[in-house]
Amino acid sequence: MNVEDLMEREVLTARPDTPVSALARQMYETRRSSVPVIDDARRVVGIVTMTDLVVRNANLHFPRYIKLLDSVIYLESTKEYEEELRKVLASTAGELMTTPVRTVRVGTDAGDAAAELFEHKITALPVVDEHNRLVGLLSQFEFVKLIAQDAAAAG
Repeated sequence: MNVEDLMEREVLTARPDTPVSALARQMYETRRSSVPVIDDARRVVGIVTMTDLVVRNANLHFPRYIKLLDSVIYLESTKEYEEELRKVLASTAGELMTTPVRTVRVGTDAGDAAAELFEHKITALPVVDEHNRLVGLLSQFEFVKLIAQDAAAAG
């Protein structure tokens, strides 16, 4: 079974300039948890997830530091804080999106795609053609649906 046997073909997408408020409303109304961000050629440039939207409302985790004279010495990486801050301040999908985005190509084995979802702790993978153009979205939900259908067929 390949990814195109399971993927959702009618995919909600956003452009980099889509306002975050409009994107959140569309995600809520369509019950989508992940939205690929595409350019004019339908190439995937990023992805916005519900987690990205939740981070916008979370309290920032300031990195621990020591003040020494007139200097600040950080005790941990500031990368996570900078990423949270970027998402909190985002006003468009392009500013909020996760990039680079993991994708899978048409023809990829569904089991390999499931492993990719699990190993990288992500909820959805955009499915792209040989030109990196979006053709579908494979989410964890498709695997849950497959399990439920198999259970129903087994009786």
